[in-house]
Amino acid sequence: MGSLRHRLLGWLLAATAALGSLALADTWSEAVATARAVSDRVLAGSALAIAERVTVADDAQLQADIPYSALEMLTSTAQDSVFYRVDGPDGFMTGYADLPVAEPQGDGAGYADADFAGAPIRVITLARTVSTGIESIPFRVTVAESKLARNQLSRAILLRSAARLALMIGGAAAIIWIAVPLALRPLNRLGGEIGVRRTDDLSPLPADVPQEVQGLVGAMNSFMTRLDTALAALRNFTGNASHQLRTPLAVIRTQLVLAQRAGDDRAVRAAVAKADAALSDAERILAQLLLLARVDAAAGHPMAAALDAEALARDLTAAMIPRAADAGIDLGFDGRPATVRAEPVLLTEALKNLLDNALAYAGPGAEITVSVTRQGTDAVIAVEDDGPGIPAPAMARLTSRFARGAEAPARPGGSGLGLAIVTEIAQLFGGGLALSPGRSGRGLRAELRLPAA
Repeated sequence: MGSLRHRLLGWLLAATAALGSLALADTWSEAVATARAVSDRVLAGSALAIAERVTVADDAQLQADIPYSALEMLTSTAQDSVFYRVDGPDGFMTGYADLPVAEPQGDGAGYADADFAGAPIRVITLARTVSTGIESIPFRVTVAESKLARNQLSRAILLRSAARLALMIGGAAAIIWIAVPLALRPLNRLGGEIGVRRTDDLSPLPADVPQEVQGLVGAMNSFMTRLDTALAALRNFTGNASHQLRTPLAVIRTQLVLAQRAGDDRAVRAAVAKADAALSDAERILAQLLLLARVDAAAGHPMAAALDAEALARDLTAAMIPRAADAGIDLGFDGRPATVRAEPVLLTEALKNLLDNALAYAGPGAEITVSVTRQGTDAVIAVEDDGPGIPAPAMARLTSRFARGAEAPARPGGSGLGLAIVTEIAQLFGGGLALSPGRSGRGLRAELRLPAA
């Protein structure tokens, strides 16, 4: 990327060079017009002074008494050459006979550019008349000068303009050279604050920065918030994994040791079966921990989309019917159209956890009903069973992580995470989980309530 100071200077010089070229071209055009206007007025004055000295002699002929002071007013430091010519009604009278003339216009004066004596000249011709008392005799006065003075004036105007433009560019470059480090001080200060931070400090950066940098600071703060969420999810996962997997791993190791020491095949098979059951428990716990870590990572920025809650619940219920039949449980579905905004995988896992919980604790011969309804502005997905249920005092803490009902029968592989995962997924999409006794006070009704889309 290079230096910001050098880049700004490069852009400034390129832009001012382009604009300066246009400005100097316009200045040159204006300088030429100004020099021409000033010199033409002096030229006209000189010609008028000569015309006023043209008189009628006694013989009724014109005579011209050239006032050389009229020609001296055209002299300059540029040493311009001056020429004149007077023509009467009969033709040339005095001056330079081969001097070019200009055609007078309506006001009696005409201007022209020509070449004379090997140099470019500016010519003025005045058409006048002189009265004899009986008639008016026309005559013309032509005065010309070389263009040295007016060219010098044009160049002087252009050079002064160029000098002022160069000073302006130099001043702007100096300002940028000094101002850029001053303007970047807030960024340097911000970089210094980030550099001295601890690795675990992900608090928001200060907002007292220039307006142009606030977007960058906001993006960094948003990134650090997401990073903090991800790190918190990782810390929770590692802590939970180390806590929950310790027991099944210890069981697996113990059973493997017992299998090595067993004296017969029957004892070996029993130990291996127990190790396999413990491994299955570890797999289920790990799957739930991974899902919980995904919920933690999604907190604050869930990827929600419109979902057909009825279709999702109906399909999942149909997929669980074989398992329910194996457990001797009657599983049914009663749905109404409802649409929610949620992430499909997470919502499926939430409902699956509710069904897993009901199938695990309802017991053989129980009935489980999955229902989907609209209640006001909410969509309610409920899983209700008529099993033994849970005492009311235990319901309040069942939605916390690793909490289990004190009166519930032991469930192989249970970790106390199922309802906690459902609660956190519901909260992620603006809803919640409510537990209550089932119909007639029997069993458990778990309601997953989400805002309807």
